[in-house]
Amino acid sequence: MTTLSHRHCRAFLPEKLFLPRDFFIPEVVATKATLALEIGAGRGKHALSFAIAHSDCHLIAIERTKNKFMAFEKSALQQLLPNLTAIHADAIAWTVFALPPKRLSRIFILYPNPEQHNPNQQWLNMPFFEFLLSRLQTGGEIVLASNIEAYIDNSETQARDVWQLKVERARVPDSSQRTHFEVKYLARGEACWQLTMIKPNGYQTRFDDWLPKES
Repeated sequence: MTTLSHRHCRAFLPEKLFLPRDFFIPEVVATKATLALEIGAGRGKHALSFAIAHSDCHLIAIERTKNKFMAFEKSALQQLLPNLTAIHADAIAWTVFALPPKRLSRIFILYPNPEQHNPNQQWLNMPFFEFLLSRLQTGGEIVLASNIEAYIDNSETQARDVWQLKVERARVPDSSQRTHFEVKYLARGEACWQLTMIKPNGYQTRFDDWLPKES
């Protein structure tokens, strides 16, 4: 059983959050279908290509920014992919109210805002990351990508030392085209990096049994 040093970290308080506007839970969440989550889907380039390539997995892709989500939703409606759900919401609140423990097989966080002036808002520095891990299945993966090596360095350290995850680090191939940001960075000759973080057997969080109260 994994003993976690993050027990000494500031705890996330899901009960302080409010339901997102126009909140709904996709029917697929209550099924046994393999489920993945993308946080910060942008205009949906990765979400669309992932859904096409992985018909055996249902992807819920969340984007908070209105104009990006509208472009994503338009493309999703045109392609009519049955294994893709586009959500316009804040990913933290939506995850808290919509997903039960150990429901996700994979989580994608591709080229997030690096928050260089506010490192407490970087994903692996946030108390919410523990809650996110509680929604991941044993053996499930979180894939994080960035073109900022310092961000990847810090995330790798946090993943190993604080969250005690198995971590694989790799440089993104120059031919990769998962997101619009990735295409732009690689075309400029910049290096992009990826962390694949794996939840080990016996891993426990403080939210493994937490569910929102029914209103």
